[in-house]
Amino acid sequence: MAEGTSLEGISLQELQLAARNHGMPLEALRWPVTPVGLHYLLIHYDVPDVDGAVWGLRVRGERELSFGLEELKRRPRADLAVTMECAGNGRARLEPRPVSQPWLSEAIGTARWAGTPLRPLLEEAGLPEGAVEVLFTGLDRGIEGGEEQAYQRSVPLEEALRDEVLLAFEMNGSPLPPQHGYPLRLVVPGWYGMTNVKWLAEIEVLTEPFTGYQNAQGYRLRQEEDDEGEPLARMLPRSLIVPPGIPEFLSRDRTVPAGEVLLQGRAWSGHAAVESVDVSVDGGETWAPAELEPDGGERWAWRGFRFRWDAEPGEYTVCSRARDEAGNEQPLEPLWNLGGYSNNSVQRIPVTVTG
Repeated sequence: MAEGTSLEGISLQELQLAARNHGMPLEALRWPVTPVGLHYLLIHYDVPDVDGAVWGLRVRGERELSFGLEELKRRPRADLAVTMECAGNGRARLEPRPVSQPWLSEAIGTARWAGTPLRPLLEEAGLPEGAVEVLFTGLDRGIEGGEEQAYQRSVPLEEALRDEVLLAFEMNGSPLPPQHGYPLRLVVPGWYGMTNVKWLAEIEVLTEPFTGYQNAQGYRLRQEEDDEGEPLARMLPRSLIVPPGIPEFLSRDRTVPAGEVLLQGRAWSGHAAVESVDVSVDGGETWAPAELEPDGGERWAWRGFRFRWDAEPGEYTVCSRARDEAGNEQPLEPLWNLGGYSNNSVQRIPVTVTG
């Protein structure tokens, strides 16, 4: 068993994390854009107390620039629907279970973010010769891995220069709420949520790779603590179904009446557009294609699907499996790693069909 994992129940420390962070109720998959209060939320440290009237953003390249919030709002504006998923989504379903925020399948949400594109600011600051990464620093501070730090993440320069990368100051048509990064946050479509730094205070163009904790130690796929591991980046394909029928309170097992049952859900991938979704009602033994909804031109938002099931009385396990245009497909079983990251194995929903 790898160090730091446990087969026992959720600890008080994990319960403390679960009480301050929250997932999206899966019935909210009905909506193409997630209401702000239902969007998943992970806060590494504390929500900082930020006065937007005096807050400023520093951008460091060949020269240093500074911007207030109102200045950024006067710059060219863009808005984009983006699906964002925590890299640890599904962690609690691994065995042995990595000890951290105990996500099941609900660490997901899709918002319409509005702000100003990042690329022009970087170009105005100037890209030094040999630039390789862009570092983003938030105002939230804490201790992780025994190290006091501000939350910082870097992305490769070519990713930061994508036209769709935003410095967002609005979420679903309103100013960012405190828990989602007021007054400004980074939005990197297609990447796992840890990349989208909140409470943004500083941006710096680097000529050497960033070696801070969140890049060099956190958010890496590794089997043992002393492994260098592979850094996490784009979201793997995943699909989730709106749980059908009604739930049993504790187990959340579902009950539906016999007859035609409309199974609907959403699928996404950070690597390529969703190509297809299959649905199974026998736990993955047999599959049938679902009907994909039009993507509406929103490449970075999840895509709806539906499947009509002629349900007869009995016990079933409902699943869905997404495939993207790059050939990536959800696995039937999870692949274990030390941090419990990128578990995109198929969702399984126990369903009782009554006569």
